[in-house]
Amino acid sequence: MNGRPGRPRAFIGSFTAAGGPGLVTAEVAPLGGALTLRAAVRDVPDPSYLALSPDGGTLYSVSETAEGAVAAYRVDGDRPELTGPPVPVDGRGPTHLSLHAGHVLTANYGCGSVTAVPVHPDGSLAGTPSGRLQHTGSGPHDRRQRGPHAHQVQPDPSGRWAVSVDLGTDSVRLCTLADGTPVLHREIALRPGSGPRHLAFHPDGVHAYVVNELTPTVTVCRWDTEGGSLKPLAEVPVLQGAPAGDAYPSGIVVSPDGRFVWTATRGEDVLSAFAVEADGLRLVGTVPCGGRWPRALAHHDGHLYAANERSGDVTWFAVDETTGLPRYDGFVQVPAASCVVFG
Repeated sequence: MNGRPGRPRAFIGSFTAAGGPGLVTAEVAPLGGALTLRAAVRDVPDPSYLALSPDGGTLYSVSETAEGAVAAYRVDGDRPELTGPPVPVDGRGPTHLSLHAGHVLTANYGCGSVTAVPVHPDGSLAGTPSGRLQHTGSGPHDRRQRGPHAHQVQPDPSGRWAVSVDLGTDSVRLCTLADGTPVLHREIALRPGSGPRHLAFHPDGVHAYVVNELTPTVTVCRWDTEGGSLKPLAEVPVLQGAPAGDAYPSGIVVSPDGRFVWTATRGEDVLSAFAVEADGLRLVGTVPCGGRWPRALAHHDGHLYAANERSGDVTWFAVDETTGLPRYDGFVQVPAASCVVFG
């Protein structure tokens, strides 16, 4: 990335333990959405998930290791540069992070917790976390749900609430920050054994969609900002029939205009397109993801991007404006790719 103002850019995370290059930067073609790789840095092991600051000048990365850490990079120059040493998050295997109320929040899958790390005005991180919320509970899946496994944490559209999704406890937790510590407001139970992984809000601020990893479905929910509550309404399959083998949904994205929802499913290695209906979703169809084991899904300027971990590439798709179905357009090789974000 060359840092010129207004230049479309992408940042790709990968698993260095599986041969990935670390944090990769790319230019985004203004027409067609093609990615051109520019640089890679390996300052942090396993930077599997990334989040960009609102001003686009700082990029935050988890380090999805047993110790668990978060790092901040300046990205206004040619190459990402660490603002300081990675900060331990007092949690194992952080899989996701987001910015909320002057903090970076991490979802720590290995131990089932959420950690808050303060962000300085210049975008750099405080040297230690300000607080941590430990999830408790389990689910009926003997191997995957023996304890809590926080998989995602993000603010709601109003910025009032922090929302954490826990695969191990089949639930979504709504929190606030009190003196830098995540404090539980309410826990919403989803269907036992569903294994919720990620949640995406609809731009109407009234609906949210939870993609479930242990059953290939999406749970449609009604969101109440004022009360800080989530009500499950329906559960919709992400596949048109029974899976041929493994089927583990991963990413979920809502179109900016709110007309479509897309999911990625590993094993089946497909992207699913849904039409948004009142309090529901209608599956339009599925298409191959262009690789193997799509770990994450992103939308940018009318295109979908899938980070395919096991085939080691990022694929991109144009989206049919009428049906929402993706059409494969191209790829770049990124070994052990895990996510892609845009800024």
